[in-house]
Amino acid sequence: MEKILVIGANGQIGSELVEALAAQHGAQNVIAGDIGAVSLYGAARYQRLDVLDKKTLTHLIESEAVTQVYHLAALLSATGEQAPLKAWTLNMDGLLNILEIAKDRLQAGKALRVFWPSSIAAFGPNTPRVSTPQTTVMDPTSIYGISKLAGERLCNYYFSKYGVDVRSVRYPGIISFKSPPGGGTTDYAIAIFHSALRGERYECFLGPETTLPMIYMPDAIRATLELMAAPAAKIVNRSSYNIAGVSFNPRELAKEITRQLPASLAAFGIDYNSDSRQAIADSWPQSLDDSVASRDWGWKARVGLVEMVGDMLANVTVDSEQHECVV
Repeated sequence: MEKILVIGANGQIGSELVEALAAQHGAQNVIAGDIGAVSLYGAARYQRLDVLDKKTLTHLIESEAVTQVYHLAALLSATGEQAPLKAWTLNMDGLLNILEIAKDRLQAGKALRVFWPSSIAAFGPNTPRVSTPQTTVMDPTSIYGISKLAGERLCNYYFSKYGVDVRSVRYPGIISFKSPPGGGTTDYAIAIFHSALRGERYECFLGPETTLPMIYMPDAIRATLELMAAPAAKIVNRSSYNIAGVSFNPRELAKEITRQLPASLAAFGIDYNSDSRQAIADSWPQSLDDSVASRDWGWKARVGLVEMVGDMLANVTVDSEQHECVV
């Protein structure tokens, strides 16, 4: 029986991952942990938890006999640029705490499987932008991306040197109707639906031709679970796997939204006013080659642009009086 701890459970990925894990393993076997207020998301327990507090983290993992940790706590790309030292400390020291605990547990004969997410932010301006390969030049320009690249090397190091069973994927931009934008450079692809369903024009902080790799949340969650369920012998790459969903730019997304919107919301449109996030996006890939993940553990995306837009429009609801999205 698995006992699972999700750190960063209140975040965009964490909230939906907790629900999926609870459905798969039973709510009583999933602990939702975060530094913020209580949100169970289907888990039986919530633990207020700071990943930088190694002593408390160690005690929780040992006392609960945790067998899997999903470590999702981080400051994202745009948010991290506003507080780079804070982002580095959280993103790096938090990961090191988890890896050290996993190493100690393994040496005590108690294996701890770790999932840690990397990102397309780990790539950079000299990375091939189309069909970015699994192994390539990586020269990130944001503190978030730099921490992700360093984290990938740490994961590989702890596996190679100590045998820690750590697994990772490089998430593209993630789109979900359940969570609001969370401070990422790809968050326009969530916020635009909110404007569309209010019948308003959306002001996009990226240019119209800024093509980026994206993934719909159900595919992102499935990739995570499939990777963690795969036999260890099949996980050849211990830094991080490319996973691809669908690539598009703001103009293409707005066009598809317009095509599927009801006539009553025809006032929706898009304007462009690039800000500091444009430079970050311009350093990222346009599409990913995920053939290595497909070869090693059978990964394949299922949701394309048309299906994603239809599902988002069907599930994001708007409070017409408050003009706030309920997600």
